[in-house]
Amino acid sequence: LNFQFLALACTAFLSGANLRVFDSILPSVASEFTISTATAGHIVATFTLSYGLFQILYGPLGDRFGRIRVVSIATGILVCGSLGSAFARDLETLTLFRFLAGIGAAGIIPVSLAWIGDNTTYQNRQIMLGRFIGFILMGQIFGPLLGGGLAHWLNWRDMFFVFSAFFFLAMIILISIANHGRQHTFEGKQNTKTTLRENFSNYGRVLKQRWCRIVLVTVFIEGGLFYGSFAFMGIWLEEKFSIDYLTIGILLCGFGLGGVIYTKTIKKLLPLLGEMGFVRVGSLTLAMFYVSVLLLNHIFIFGIACVIGGFGFYMLHNTLQTKASEMFVPARGTAIACFAMCLFCGQALGTLLFGAIIDAYGFFLAFGTVAAGTWLLGYFFRYQLAKQ
Repeated sequence: LNFQFLALACTAFLSGANLRVFDSILPSVASEFTISTATAGHIVATFTLSYGLFQILYGPLGDRFGRIRVVSIATGILVCGSLGSAFARDLETLTLFRFLAGIGAAGIIPVSLAWIGDNTTYQNRQIMLGRFIGFILMGQIFGPLLGGGLAHWLNWRDMFFVFSAFFFLAMIILISIANHGRQHTFEGKQNTKTTLRENFSNYGRVLKQRWCRIVLVTVFIEGGLFYGSFAFMGIWLEEKFSIDYLTIGILLCGFGLGGVIYTKTIKKLLPLLGEMGFVRVGSLTLAMFYVSVLLLNHIFIFGIACVIGGFGFYMLHNTLQTKASEMFVPARGTAIACFAMCLFCGQALGTLLFGAIIDAYGFFLAFGTVAAGTWLLGYFFRYQLAKQ
């Protein structure tokens, strides 16, 4: 693995941790500001909404000016958002700076995925994406653990100071690569002779393609169902088991661990199951996880279920990402930006929706809806894959 890949992957590790850190600290934030579950979900929804919407900006910029340079700028914005979150003294200020952090985070993982697409063949892309996702997943394991630990021993604000320092270091390294590493990069494949207006016009070309629309609709629903509901898993654990924030963080780490196991086994499983099998097994496993969430009464067994659920989710999601990397090759960065925008706009809408459902009807209806919806989504995408 070359240095550019490692730099992007380490930044993605931090981004993954930042993305999932609220899973374990949301109860602490809700308690400090004396707000309901639905209102606390607005903080998550604000971050993911800006994360999704600003993909529109980063995709064409990455196509035009270079992936690594754009990721370095996005990381700088994330530094500012994280610092502001650490100093926020009221809910409105925290929400504002999480929105800013989402703007920065929007330019890290999707643009890096486009960089991988530029520099790997399709035959190797599922494996390379799996390795890259492994870094993200390690971050998603570390995020809830860090958040839960600091919320338990210190204060949730200290977490954002830690993130700010590491994001600043990553920004410096990426700037150095962008300015002095041209001879080591494949970014010359990108079309830097086009104008920004031409790059932005690629969105219309992407949306005209039927297969692109299918992939985008699928990932929008996936984001709404899974990420929209999983944001409240920490609150559910606190209510059901009356456990502390550190334990919540440790349990939710299991989901990322399941994803890491997936990345380690993908090379052997792909020839056996194929993409259709990945979608079938992944969607069914994730649906069963949400059913088990409602039935389990033992913390240890719930931790095992999280590992299995994480394995299933990333089996499904990585297949979608691989398809997204190839759905419009002439403007891969723009196409992946559309993909990420749909994923996180779906998450933002799902967070608001499931927050309202949980407040009004409880967790049983919310998680049961996710279980049924995930299975149906997997069936729909398998059908479309067969027709492709």
